Amino acid sequence: MAKREGWLGRLGNKLNRMEARLNERRAEVEAETIGDPRGAAASAPAEPEPPATAPPVADPPHPAPPAVPERPDPASVVPWGMRVAAEASWRLLLLAGMLWVLMKVISEVRLVVLAFAAAMLVTAMLQPFVVRLRRLGLPRGLATAVTAILGFVVIGLVGWFVVWQVMENLDDLSDRVRDGINELKLWALDSPFHVTEKQINDIAKNLSETIGTNTEQITSAGLQGVTVLVEVLTGILLAMFSTLFLLYDGKRIWNWALGLVPSAARAGVAGAGPRAWRTLTAYVRGTVIVALIDAIFIGLGIYFLDVPMAVPLAVFIFLFAFIPLVGAVVSGALAVVVALVTQGVFTALMVLLVVLAVQQIEGHVLQPFILGRAVRVHPLAVVLAVAAGGMIAGIGGAVVAVPLVAVTNTVVGYLRAYSREQLRHGAGMVGPAPHGSTALGVVPDSEDRKS
Repeated sequence: MAKREGWLGRLGNKLNRMEARLNERRAEVEAETIGDPRGAAASAPAEPEPPATAPPVADPPHPAPPAVPERPDPASVVPWGMRVAAEASWRLLLLAGMLWVLMKVISEVRLVVLAFAAAMLVTAMLQPFVVRLRRLGLPRGLATAVTAILGFVVIGLVGWFVVWQVMENLDDLSDRVRDGINELKLWALDSPFHVTEKQINDIAKNLSETIGTNTEQITSAGLQGVTVLVEVLTGILLAMFSTLFLLYDGKRIWNWALGLVPSAARAGVAGAGPRAWRTLTAYVRGTVIVALIDAIFIGLGIYFLDVPMAVPLAVFIFLFAFIPLVGAVVSGALAVVVALVTQGVFTALMVLLVVLAVQQIEGHVLQPFILGRAVRVHPLAVVLAVAAGGMIAGIGGAVVAVPLVAVTNTVVGYLRAYSREQLRHGAGMVGPAPHGSTALGVVPDSEDRKS
């Protein structure tokens, strides 16, 4: 019994040693297989195939679950055109909201904005004189003071001259208007329109009754006129004050404003600023020359046709010429009406011919030659700008609208050319890369050249 137990113990130890050697050999084979799969596969002994066993009994087949289609990305389902329209729409809405807020702010401080705009126009007209005086050796302060004083004196003399001429000829004009109305009455009675004297008297009676019953409204309008006069005087003082500082310290003010621009866009804005100022200077100078020529030739025509108040009408034509298209029509119509009520139909037709001839020469010869291509704006843009400026800020807005459009056109054109030049020299675009549902893959120029 003891011998049997000893034999079984030795057999168990031998089996344990054999199992340990098999484990060591299996570890070596696995290591060789990881290091060199092909050599290990060739040198490793073939493992004995497992004994064949009966195939397992297959379970009964279960029905496969229905395939659920994968939902596509919502942005990929929307048509490309609709995605472009949507992204453009919210940007347009943002711009419209910004413009609406800007217009509301401008309407609240309209007096200040118009005064500063007028100061910019006057500064653009007077700055060349400051530059010439500086070249003659005058200090900047003295050159600015001389130019500003002379400019304001000339503008004040023009205004005084207009008022003086109107007051001087007012009595004569009223008499001529009364005679002209009687002549128009006689012409209407003899005209083929079958107008009777009773109808004319009824119109005159209704007009006088309307004026009599609306005395309170006229009085309130007069009080509003006083308020408007105070605002005009305030605006004139603001414009004079702003003009003085723009003439003296314009470059420093521009450098300060340039510091408010983000650094990435500062170089482009710094290049666009002087070009915009040159455009504004050319526009103001050319408009003054064209308006002066219109006033001289139309005034001479009115004077030789013996129309009263020829000089004040010429000054009005000069002032209204700063409103493109609309100003010429209004001033010409005023001259024709004065000629009609004072000298009759024939003289009014002759004045109309003079006004049309001068305006045609202005539009086809003077403006292209004097203003040049730098400030050329399409007539449709001029009409829309004048209409929008008049609706927003009255006569002042109509005066400022066209130079604003001309300056904006110059700035946008320069910035577009500047952006193309930067991309051509490999500077890349300013700002973030394209993104959103309409973003396209932008390939750099270097990768384009490589491919």
